[in-house]
This record gives sequence, structure tokens and C-alpha cells, in this order.
Amino acid sequence: MKKTMLVFIISLLGAMAVAGCSGTGSGSDTIKIGAQTYSEPKILAHMYKLLIEDRTDMKVEVIEDLSSSPVVINAMKENEIQMATLYSGEVFNGYFELEDKDTKAPQKVLEMAQKGFDEHFGFKWYNGYGFENTYGFTVRSEIADKHQLDQVSQLEELAGEMRLGVDTTWLERVDGYQEFKKHYGFEFNKTFPMEIGLVYEAVANKEVDIVVAYTTDPRLQEFNLHVLADDKQFFAPFDASPVVRNDVLKEHPELDEIVQLLIGKIDAATMTRLNYEVDVDKKDVKETAETFLIELGLLSK
Repeated sequence: MKKTMLVFIISLLGAMAVAGCSGTGSGSDTIKIGAQTYSEPKILAHMYKLLIEDRTDMKVEVIEDLSSSPVVINAMKENEIQMATLYSGEVFNGYFELEDKDTKAPQKVLEMAQKGFDEHFGFKWYNGYGFENTYGFTVRSEIADKHQLDQVSQLEELAGEMRLGVDTTWLERVDGYQEFKKHYGFEFNKTFPMEIGLVYEAVANKEVDIVVAYTTDPRLQEFNLHVLADDKQFFAPFDASPVVRNDVLKEHPELDEIVQLLIGKIDAATMTRLNYEVDVDKKDVKETAETFLIELGLLSK
């Protein structure tokens, strides 16, 4: 019952987030690229907007601040958006049966995402940009130093007194907190759900003791935070890839070559740098995207 209600709410949120923006897709010369609430997918969406508009006569709209990857996937399914950046580990979130649900091998997980979303959703899930942005349990460096913490398993004796700040969606994910408790054998004293962008300041300001953060987020460096090694390999690989509806690629085959331009071109250090420019230096997302494409030689000044 809870799972049914969750799916309904996610679908409703997806519809509300793109309300007034639907009707675009097959038969149109406009493509809509969806992006979640944080800077990384927004930067990548604007890169593709610039590349597509530079190389074709198509118009591109970037639909920002979709609340989660499931909302993005639902919006793509309903053709309210036609393209997005998604992460391979999303395949474990119960969209379809997996041939190997226990694997943590990055290439295998990617292949399952590519095959499954093609067959069940009609999406082309491309190879990765070249970086992974997975979850990581993160503490202030002072706590790591005090307790000599390097690995998640070392939290077992401390967890009963710790406040956990966590992305709201992770609490309900199939591969989320409930499975984590089974996998590591302990849970935290209290959990505080929040939007992912708020967890960094929350732990830095001592509002919570530990958070689940993204591993390419520059605020890890800004707030002097320490990511603990996932020594029992709970988190799946989350390699980032562009994903496009197959019918759009069929109608506009020139898009395939454009999408391929960024495959394998962005490593974790580069993505972290671009995120830092937006999140810390407060540089405009569009300007950040454009400058990087010029650096790659994919756009002229």
C-alpha cells in the first residue's frame, strides 16, 4: 500500500513539475531537457542546449528543479521531457526485473540500465560521461579525526548517538536506508530528511552529525567534510549518462552524434570543478556550461 501511494505521489509531482510544459516531443522541433534540483544535471542540460542549438535548427528548453530521478523518469515516460542526465544505480529502484540484482560491477549495472530502459521505457541510455556521483556517508573532519573514522563499518558503536541528515528520497528508495540497516547491521539515533543540497551546511553547522552526500559535490571541500569508505560495498555504482527517448532520436537522428560529444569527456575532478563554480563561486549555470564547451573546442567563442 505504501509503495503504491509513493508511486502515485511521484507521478503526481512529475506532472505538476512540468505542468504547462507538455505537448512537446514527437513531431516537434523543440526538445525539453529535464534536470533535478542540484547543479550537476543543470550544468549538463545547458551544455546540451548549447550544443543542439549550435548544430541544428531545433530549440531546447531546460526544465529545472524536478524533485528526483524517479520524477525525471516519469516525465520522460509521459513525453513531458525528452532528455535528461541519469545515474546507472537508478536501475535498482524497482522499475523492472533485473537479471542480476546483487551485482555492484559498474559495467554490468550500466548494461542493465541500457537494456532495461530501452525495453520497458523506450529510452536510449548512453555510455557514461566519465564520472560517477554516488552516495557517501560524510562527517565533519573533526569527528573523523576524533574517532579515527575512515570506513562506514566503524560507525557501528557511534551510530546510536548520531543524528543522520539525509536526502528525503533516499529514505524510501529500494536501495535506501532500510536496506542499508540490514546490510551494515546498525541504524542511527534519529534521521532528518531534507533536500540534498541542504545536508552539507546541516552537518557543517552541527545540526546533524553525519549525512549522506554526493561524492562529486564541491561543498565537501568547502565545508571540510570527510567521506567514509563504503567498505561493505552497499552503494551501487552511479555512473552518469545522458538518456534520450528513442522516438525523438528516430525523428531527429542528428541528435545522436551531438549527444555522443560529451561521452567519456568529463571525469569526476572536472565535474566537481564545474559544480564548485556554480555552488561555491556562484557562477551562472549557463556561463559555466558554455565556458567548458569552449575549453573542449566544441563551441567557438
